[in-house]
Amino acid sequence: MAGGGFAVDSPITNGFDGKLTFSVIITCIVAASSGLLFGYDIGISGGVTTMVPFLQKFFPDILRKAAGADVNIYCVYDSQVLTLFTSSLYLAGLISSLAASRVTMTLGRRNTILLGGVIFFMGGALNGGAENIAMLILGRILLGFGVGFTNQAAPLYLSEIAPPKWRGAFNTGFQFFLSFGVVVAGCINFGTAKHTWGWRVSLVIAVVPAAVMTIGALLITDTPSSLVERGKIDEARRALRKARGSSIDVEPELEELIRWSEIAKSVEQEPLKTIFERQYRPHLVMAFAIPFFQQLTGINIVAFYSPNLFQSVGLGHDAALLSAIILGIVALASLLVSTAIVDRFGRRFLFITGGICMFLCQIAVSTLLAVSTGVHGTKQISKSNAVLVLVLLCFYSAGFGWSWGPLTWLIPSEIFPLRIRTTGQSIAVGMQFITIFILSQTFLTMLCHFKFGAFLFYGGWIVVMTIFIIFFLPETKGIPLESMYTIWGKHWFWSRFVKEEAGQQNLP
Repeated sequence: MAGGGFAVDSPITNGFDGKLTFSVIITCIVAASSGLLFGYDIGISGGVTTMVPFLQKFFPDILRKAAGADVNIYCVYDSQVLTLFTSSLYLAGLISSLAASRVTMTLGRRNTILLGGVIFFMGGALNGGAENIAMLILGRILLGFGVGFTNQAAPLYLSEIAPPKWRGAFNTGFQFFLSFGVVVAGCINFGTAKHTWGWRVSLVIAVVPAAVMTIGALLITDTPSSLVERGKIDEARRALRKARGSSIDVEPELEELIRWSEIAKSVEQEPLKTIFERQYRPHLVMAFAIPFFQQLTGINIVAFYSPNLFQSVGLGHDAALLSAIILGIVALASLLVSTAIVDRFGRRFLFITGGICMFLCQIAVSTLLAVSTGVHGTKQISKSNAVLVLVLLCFYSAGFGWSWGPLTWLIPSEIFPLRIRTTGQSIAVGMQFITIFILSQTFLTMLCHFKFGAFLFYGGWIVVMTIFIIFFLPETKGIPLESMYTIWGKHWFWSRFVKEEAGQQNLP
């Protein structure tokens, strides 16, 4: 494979039957529905912050600013308190994701998903009844704790329960439900925007996906890997039989899981210390780099603030909310493309083609805004150019939907050995949250000062991350989790840290 990656000519197999069963499909759908929580929040927060009754109650200064005669179109929503409403969730998510490693290891993947759903439910109820900024922010913090737990546990669950041959497709289910949550939230915002109580309905409906996911989680078992890790061998055997089918002899696979678990437990060193060992350097770099780069595509900023952005460039309130729905539908459709081809063409192919598409769209959006609004952003953009901005962002959203959207959840969840898997996932989720927090807290101010240059900023980062993928990410498609160590020993750069022959002897 070009650019220093390594192609797997004949995927490594462990000899276990990886056929699809009805139980696996239903279980993965339930676990993936955890993405609804994150997606609903992403979609709902941006639309609510454009609703006049919401702004009148909590942010009246923004309405006064919007009514000004000489307002800069890029600066209407430049308010640190408003951005704190959005970004406080991600700061809370960062804190909970750091704790989630221990929780996931102790309670299991399934119980951590349950815990996240209950906390998110409480946050949605509090937000819907908020009477002041303090209640609003507290509700957002609870939502963040819930999302932190589910974002940590659900991708792990999916990677551990799915057959290796279809692991990529099943793991994209998390991003599918996330994108579906964005679309549903946009539709609800569009329907409630004209009512004085509409913002309350939009916020309180967050309890519905939380309830659906929590009830569903009660009906599924934990992953065999997690059960073995916690010494529940009989339950792990039953879970394997349910997942693989009653006609399959699961004892060899169970013995393999037990062997890896015993090797991992034979070393008393803390996983947080272990992950910083030289042999795990490539894993650690990916845990930091992949989620960091995902956010620097600018996608969540577009998702959070697309109604604000489209309203600022002249589409009007209803059209701005409708545009956010359109972006969500495009992302959802492109994700289906990713699900269909990720295990055929591989992760690297999707990363690279998505990066090229997003980069071209960011450059085009920046150029169009510069020409239409002027250097200082004081000219009014025409309706036709505003629609063209929407079209370009749809292509951008599609590029993200088949690449960095689903693959950011997939890669960290599949590359770590068992002994540091929950720690690695926590680092990846924590890195994502801290990056989202910083970017969401600063985007509206950056948009005000950089104007159209904000899109050039993200375009530049897309170039950097695409080059990173070309040179430093090996292909992982079709490789069982227990054999994943082999990809680093064959890589042109990472082999100096991880020798393939050492992987045969070292801990999993």
